Amino acid sequence: MTIQEFAELVHNDTVERFEKDYENYPPNMLEKATTVHIRPGKKYTKVDLDTSGKFMVVNDTGEIFGIKAYGVIHRGHYFGTLETTSDWFWGDYQPSRKPN
Repeated sequence: MTIQEFAELVHNDTVERFEKDYENYPPNMLEKATTVHIRPGKKYTKVDLDTSGKFMVVNDTGEIFGIKAYGVIHRGHYFGTLETTSDWFWGDYQPSRKPN
């Protein structure tokens, strides 16, 4: 899976959660709140949701981590790799594993 495909998955899962939890959420606000930005860097690619940092992907290995502060990975929040993204639901505040 590419970073672009991962960003689309984060976007789609977030839209799904918003539509389920906030059925009267204004459409223009939904579009803004679920916008995903990709910011490439030398070691990491940042995947941001709206204006907040959300995930950092290690360029060499494809490992996905949460963040401690913007630009700082949180090694305690490991969410697999780009190859295992289908095992997770990315729409919640913290990603969760899908049941088998």
